Amino acid sequence: MTNILDTAQRPAKPATVPTAPIAPITPLAPTNATTDGTGNTNHFNHREKQWILYDVGNSAFVLLSTAVIPIYANSLLKAAGESNIVSTWGYMQTIASLIIALLMPVLGSIADVQGMKIRFFIGFFGTGVLACCAMALPLGWIAFLAVCMLATIGLNGSLTFYDSMLIDTTTNDRMDQVSSHGYGWGYVGSTIPFIACIALIFAGPSASGWSTTACTRASFVITALWWTAFTIPLISGYHQTHYRETADYMHDAVRGTFAELGHTFREISRNKPLWMFMIAFFFYIDAVNTIISMSTSYGTQLGIDSTQLVLALLVTQFVAFPCAIAYGRLAKRFGCKPMIMAAVIAYLGIVCFAAFFLRSATEFWILAILVGMFQGGIQALSRSYYGKIIPKSHANEYYGFYDIFGKTASILGTFIVAATTSITDNPSLGVLSIGLLLAVALVFLILQRDPATASETAA
Repeated sequence: MTNILDTAQRPAKPATVPTAPIAPITPLAPTNATTDGTGNTNHFNHREKQWILYDVGNSAFVLLSTAVIPIYANSLLKAAGESNIVSTWGYMQTIASLIIALLMPVLGSIADVQGMKIRFFIGFFGTGVLACCAMALPLGWIAFLAVCMLATIGLNGSLTFYDSMLIDTTTNDRMDQVSSHGYGWGYVGSTIPFIACIALIFAGPSASGWSTTACTRASFVITALWWTAFTIPLISGYHQTHYRETADYMHDAVRGTFAELGHTFREISRNKPLWMFMIAFFFYIDAVNTIISMSTSYGTQLGIDSTQLVLALLVTQFVAFPCAIAYGRLAKRFGCKPMIMAAVIAYLGIVCFAAFFLRSATEFWILAILVGMFQGGIQALSRSYYGKIIPKSHANEYYGFYDIFGKTASILGTFIVAATTSITDNPSLGVLSIGLLLAVALVFLILQRDPATASETAA
């Protein structure tokens, strides 16, 4: 989930305040990545590495949110006499996703102004890290979930700006590879602090005399420190090479933002391949995000031992590392869209397996391995595919709409699972409903004309 790039041509300072829409600035392309003569790169340039490192940093919190935090939240719920972690966790994730979906288009448009993207990124990143540390405080379950929601908003907000940094980091022909390596290294890198946290939680009470609760809280601080350490290179080295030219004063940027949003929405509506992909993305990323965010709470509801849940999810990270990188290479050979479609079909099978066969720790291990095989690939290629087919000078604005579709899908998916579980008292039925969303996504992908060739012109 990480990338970054080079220096830009600086526009002359305008004599008057420009009006929206504003003509894009054409940046210089990076040239410091070498090839082996076949079109494959031998290594990443410095800024691409810095971008990739942020995936390593934030993925530690993503993994902790998937494996440890729901279990800890469940213990707080039980202590307060509550029991249904699936619906409670689902509603919390729904609210966080809704807030991000409402904020990102407006903030994304402002961030397309020169120099603003990194400021918004730092703001959301800082919010996420501070909230992650605050989760270590002795809080009741309502306060804990509120702080956890704030950390989730900080994470997802930073990822929106981070994703849009990809177009400033590398070229179209390298996007699949860089994006895939971001997810891949993010998966494997996140296991280092996660293993340290798990070792502390399980061995800390006997080795140090701390309670399990205290060790769990300490893991939140460890994760926040790791997240911060791997974000510093990105902050120190990032340069926004694609941007809208505007006046120096912030109110001029804000004044033109809503006109830009309307213009962008009209441009998307006229671009049939783009909006068809965005609709497909809305439906299939729903399943991906829902499975990621609710797999542990679902397993807990089924009565699977927490140790088995954590270890299985740890294996997922190691499986996802080579598979995400392999997906980037396969996309170079077979095309980005066909590989996305293959992952959607695979997720249909995964959802059916979870609904009909997941009853014990053994099945949860199988589910974790299957998810690891396709999770990173579909996320990485969706990010890079979208980056190829949008105007680069308005990337943050377009990624804001991308985030609306992604986060609104998360709202729908988690809400469906939570509501269905509450009504039927059967979490398996909630999981099964996700299969319908995947089927709709597959139909749109089949009908969409692949604009990959035309994207070179759009770039």
